[in-house]
Amino acid sequence: MNHKPTVLCPVDFSDASRGALRYGRAIARHFGTRLVILAVEDPLLTEAIDLGTGIIWNPDDTRHELEKFDRQVIHGSPLEGVDVDYQVAVGTPAKQILQIAQEQACDLIVMSTHGLTGMRKLFFGSTTERVLRETTIPVLVTPPREDGPTTIEDASRSVRHILVPVDLSPASLDQIQLAGRLSEALSVPLVALHVLEPVRSPLAAKLHMPSIEGERRARAEKALGELLATVTTKVPCEALLAYGDPAEEIAKVARDRHTGLIVVGLHGSSMLGPRMGSVTYRTLCLAPGLVLALPPTAAEPAVKEGARGLVHK
Repeated sequence: MNHKPTVLCPVDFSDASRGALRYGRAIARHFGTRLVILAVEDPLLTEAIDLGTGIIWNPDDTRHELEKFDRQVIHGSPLEGVDVDYQVAVGTPAKQILQIAQEQACDLIVMSTHGLTGMRKLFFGSTTERVLRETTIPVLVTPPREDGPTTIEDASRSVRHILVPVDLSPASLDQIQLAGRLSEALSVPLVALHVLEPVRSPLAAKLHMPSIEGERRARAEKALGELLATVTTKVPCEALLAYGDPAEEIAKVARDRHTGLIVVGLHGSSMLGPRMGSVTYRTLCLAPGLVLALPPTAAEPAVKEGARGLVHK
């Protein structure tokens, strides 16, 4: 039996999750995927209702509110040709989101950087952060102050350029090829970026740094060019080399190139599993638009194929 791609969109009834839901709906409509819309209730609140009011909490009540919220997002217009499933869970939001994603064999999670659940961090909510630290499938993180598109065509017009910052590690190959397929699907140019960080070491003072820096640059340019050559797309592609703090340079290029989507990798290890590196964290904090975060895929071939199916369909 063929696996039908599934998009999971967790919402907390905030304006931020309203925009994320529109993105989730636009993706599901364009690619013909199944859409799971999830609300996670706090167990303390469900118990407080039972103890303090004598009213028994019923998950169907939250499910009805979820359907109502969804109708408001789409202004009452049904989403034709898409299987929509409303689900309600009780527990810690991040844990429940990851569990539902696994149980439902989801290929993509779409959620906002901000929400009303969990303790808020300086730039984005702890629920989103925890999901990114533990996810094994791609996560599309949407801006908190964006209404979201109605169609993929609307999203394409707002994206304008796709930026894929790579560290030239083995994981960069999957990252840039997926970004290439997305650029072709959306018909927008692709910019591949590598940032050379300044060398800070006592040993540097004893060496001839201009020649070393020239060698570093030449090697990086060669590796970046070879990486970009693996992208088979008809849309324009550009290789760009920058120098400085990676997260700040990524944000600067994104602003200068009017980039609406950044495709970043989530670092991981065989012992600890996927973890969000400091560059990815700061990129999410500074990014002006959408961010597609890709977990390590080597240990999860089924996940990789499912994600590819979304952009090949």
